[in-house]
Amino acid sequence: MLARAPLGSPLARADSVVGGSTIADAHIRELNTLAVRGLVSMLDPDKHLFCHRLLQKQGGMLREGISPRYTIMTLLGLREVEQTRAEVPFNTNALHESLVRDTNWVGGIGDLGLLLWLTASFAPDRLEEIYRQVDIQTALERYADARQGRTTELAWFLAGVAHAALTSPKQTHDLMDLAVETYHRMEENQGECGFFGHMSETKSLAGIVRGRIGSFADQIYPIYAMSKFALAFDVEEPLGAALECAAAICSAQGPLGQWWWLYDSRTGRVASRYPVYSVHQQGMAPMGLFALEEVTHRSFGEAIHKGLAWIFGANELSVDMRNPEHNVVWRCIRPKSKVRKYLDTALSVVRSPKVGAPSGALEILYEDRPYELGWLLYAFARLGMANG
Repeated sequence: MLARAPLGSPLARADSVVGGSTIADAHIRELNTLAVRGLVSMLDPDKHLFCHRLLQKQGGMLREGISPRYTIMTLLGLREVEQTRAEVPFNTNALHESLVRDTNWVGGIGDLGLLLWLTASFAPDRLEEIYRQVDIQTALERYADARQGRTTELAWFLAGVAHAALTSPKQTHDLMDLAVETYHRMEENQGECGFFGHMSETKSLAGIVRGRIGSFADQIYPIYAMSKFALAFDVEEPLGAALECAAAICSAQGPLGQWWWLYDSRTGRVASRYPVYSVHQQGMAPMGLFALEEVTHRSFGEAIHKGLAWIFGANELSVDMRNPEHNVVWRCIRPKSKVRKYLDTALSVVRSPKVGAPSGALEILYEDRPYELGWLLYAFARLGMANG
């Protein structure tokens, strides 16, 4: 059983703490406005879903594929904008309805968690309906990603359950055991140095081979999920694990504010620095660390805004990653040589990548994905939109 937060502890206070900004709020508002405008061209109006990606082709932008998962993440960001009473150029309720009306796209515990998270935001009165549809109490045993102990997917599910409990407190008792079990499965993947591996090292062959190497997503989503878990169920233990992971990624943060790509949970080393993804800089790191600030009152503002400055041009190529013409933020800075990237990862078993110099020549990947703008809005919509 997890320990409850004692009365008067930081967890017992509801006020949110956001770290002091080193980037003008006006610049962040401009980012928010760019994100909302950019999402317009990413929506497939016939399928009522956002695309998989938008990429530059011969001077124009081409939309490819559709993604229910990316649509959920995007809608979560847009809902945050709507909560500020700003208008968005979408019927978000209709888009939400298209996702809950037919849930055949749910393929794992991660998808289910995102659906719970979205429904808690848009229609909490429908949560019990979803619980019955998916038999939520047996979900951890039925879905392969849960049985394999996949960190990010378990984090999405824990976040979804936590948001469900936060919006429907009467359900907290019924969800408690499920949340605790999910937390413990995810926690097993955390190494002594604070980093999470990608998946359980004991539940599958894939886990034995690569379970110890976790991506940035495998760090930041658990931080977010454990923060919301602690808040929703009034427990304190998960905050220790969340703070350890936050300390580890902040300690490893690059000199230009880079949130590196891969981490070795066993050795505590950065396993691969590149690609450096814009979504980590502008959206995922802020959303996770802001959530942890809310329940611990520890400030991560310096690391958050140093990472955000990378977007505005304080990066390896001295290039502003925003493109106002197409209202996108280019996806990442990556090695031109794929061989170089994988070699760095392989060599990380015996030594850390050299931080002082990039791994060969670098380039920008000229594409954007809707969830990247969605998480940006989720993190920063509270600051509003730029005028005009």
